[in-house]
Amino acid sequence: MANEVLINISKDEIEQARITSELKYKLDTQSALANAEEDGMEKGMERGKQEIINLLKSGKSPEEIIMEYEAEHR
Repeated sequence: MANEVLINISKDEIEQARITSELKYKLDTQSALANAEEDGMEKGMERGKQEIINLLKSGKSPEEIIMEYEAEHR
C-alpha cells in the first residue's frame, strides 16, 4: 500500500514536470517570436529611414521622388 502511494506520487511529480516543461517551451517560443518581430520592425524602420535620407540627398524634388516611387510600384 505504501509502495503504491509512493509510485502514484512519483507519477504525479513526473506529470507535473512534463507539464511545466511544456509550458516553459511554449512561453520561450512565444518570447522568441515576439523578439524576432520586434527586431524585424526595428530593422525595417532603420532601412526606411536610410532610404529617405538617400532620397533627400539625391537633390530630387518631392514630386520627382513620388513619380519615381509610383513608377516602381505599379
